[in-house]
Amino acid sequence: MSEERPAPEPDEERAADADAWATACAEDLAAEKARRRAEHGPPPGSAAEELKKLVDAVADKLSGLRSPLLGGLAGPAAQQVVRQVVQQAKAAVEPVIDRNPDVFDHLAAAGGELLAAYRSAVQGQEQRWTARTADPADDRPDRRDRGEGTGPGERIDLD
Repeated sequence: MSEERPAPEPDEERAADADAWATACAEDLAAEKARRRAEHGPPPGSAAEELKKLVDAVADKLSGLRSPLLGGLAGPAAQQVVRQVVQQAKAAVEPVIDRNPDVFDHLAAAGGELLAAYRSAVQGQEQRWTARTADPADDRPDRRDRGEGTGPGERIDLD
C-alpha cells in the first residue's frame, strides 16, 4: 500500500497563498523601486538629510573659492581662514540637524503650505485683474443707474 498524506487543511492553504501573495507583492514593489531609481535617480531623503547635503555642498564650494577681493595679497592665508570659518559653521549646524530632524520636516511642510497659500492668493488676484474691462471709464460709479430697480444694470437711452 502507498502512504497517503492527509490533505492540507484550508487554513494552511490560505496561509501559504497569503505568504505567496505577500512575497510576490514585495518582489514587484522592489523591482518597481529599482526601476524608478534607475530612471530618476535616488529619491530625496528627509528634510534634515537634504539640509546636511546642502550645508556640505556650500561648505565645499566656499572652501574651494579664491577670493577676488583679496587678490594675490592674502591668497593661502585667506583661504585657510575661510575653511576654518566654514568648518566652525558646519560644526555648529550639524548637531542641531541631528538632534531635531523632525523639526526640519515640519518646516519643509509648512513652507510648502505657505507656497500653496501664496500661489492661491496670486491666482485669485490675477483673475480679478483680468476680469476687469479694458476701459476704466466703464468702472466709474456715476455710470450706474441709481434709480429704478435693484439690479446691477445700467440705463440705456434709446433715442
